[in-house]
Amino acid sequence: MSDHADTLAQPEQSRMKVPSSLRRLFRLAPLAASAAPLAYGVTAYFMAIQVQLFDADTKVQNLALINALSAVAAMVAQPIFGVLSDRTRSRWGARHPWMLVGTAIGTLALISAGFATNVAMLTVCVMLIQFGYNAWQGPFSALLPDRVPERFRGRYSTGVGIGVLLGAVLGPVLASFFVKTIPLGYLSLAGVVLLLIVLFIALVPGIDNRGEPRKQFSLMAFLSAFWVNPIRHRDFFWGFTGRILLFGGYTMLSAYSLYIAQDYIGLSLNQATTLVPLLGLAGLPGLLIATAVSGPLSDRVGRRKPFVLISGFTIAAGAVIPFALPSVLGLVLQTIVVTIGFGAFAAVDQALMASVLPDPEDFGKDLGVLNLAATLPTTIAPLAAGAIVLAIGYAPLFLIVGAIGVLGALAVLPIRSLR
Repeated sequence: MSDHADTLAQPEQSRMKVPSSLRRLFRLAPLAASAAPLAYGVTAYFMAIQVQLFDADTKVQNLALINALSAVAAMVAQPIFGVLSDRTRSRWGARHPWMLVGTAIGTLALISAGFATNVAMLTVCVMLIQFGYNAWQGPFSALLPDRVPERFRGRYSTGVGIGVLLGAVLGPVLASFFVKTIPLGYLSLAGVVLLLIVLFIALVPGIDNRGEPRKQFSLMAFLSAFWVNPIRHRDFFWGFTGRILLFGGYTMLSAYSLYIAQDYIGLSLNQATTLVPLLGLAGLPGLLIATAVSGPLSDRVGRRKPFVLISGFTIAAGAVIPFALPSVLGLVLQTIVVTIGFGAFAAVDQALMASVLPDPEDFGKDLGVLNLAATLPTTIAPLAAGAIVLAIGYAPLFLIVGAIGVLGALAVLPIRSLR
């Protein structure tokens, strides 16, 4: 009986084993995925300090302004570079050439931000950082539907999700070692980001696609990069909505963490710049466990929606803790709970998104639109959070983020193509 059972089990085991041709991609994609979030985390940490040093009285307004303008750069980059990569035919494949272009722009801008002497100069640098690394992320995200079979997408998404979250958490932690030497910090960490991306591009080369047909390039292709019909593609619309809400809620908290620690909890600037990276480290164990468990488990049970629902409700519950407990302990508990929820969500997010793409011939463009739901919150959410803080204070911000988490979770329910 045991031998018979083993024989029956073998096809399933073989089916779930990652093919040798994909193993390098699976191993290195998490490192590459951490690059842009690392750059964003570094930028957000240094930028909040720089803005306060330029003019402490208008720090909330200026931070919101920078994020609003850089949102435009983020919005432009991903879909357009997705369109370009969809139509590129080269010996290096469709995606890799544009990954390099985006990386070059982002790296130069990240280094330049360290030498900004006023809000205007810093704003230009941050816009270029957003543009460059979003241009890298669009083609990189298209590798999932390009190369990864459906049955492995939860596992791949888990690896990428871990990379994204590690980059976001470690960015401020690494930046905190350079509080007194911000230009050196930008330079050093730009080098780390560049190394991660270049290693991936060199070790996971693109596939020569010069013999493949391509759609004729046109201005309409660029314009359509910003639009997917929500009536014809309902699942795509709801996936986009849920993603932007959950990423947005998470970012609204993290973007103002330095100012929350100072103005809501009552810490000094030096105390706050020490606490913020430690909060990220406090949430790291739960984040890694939730991410590592959620993705493979979703593959095994063949369901994505329950994981998003649980994740969104967890984020919502964690977000409101400082409202009831306005202290350092409250911020620590909030970080732990919220990052567990967000880690579980990130593990299934890419697999869910890849399943609702409308057109197989436009993966790059459609993923570019979907990725706006992940990257725009890094710029729009601080703008919204700043407006809330200026209008009604910090305390209501936690309640609003809690409500956003619930709505983000519920947005996946109307998706018909997924369970």
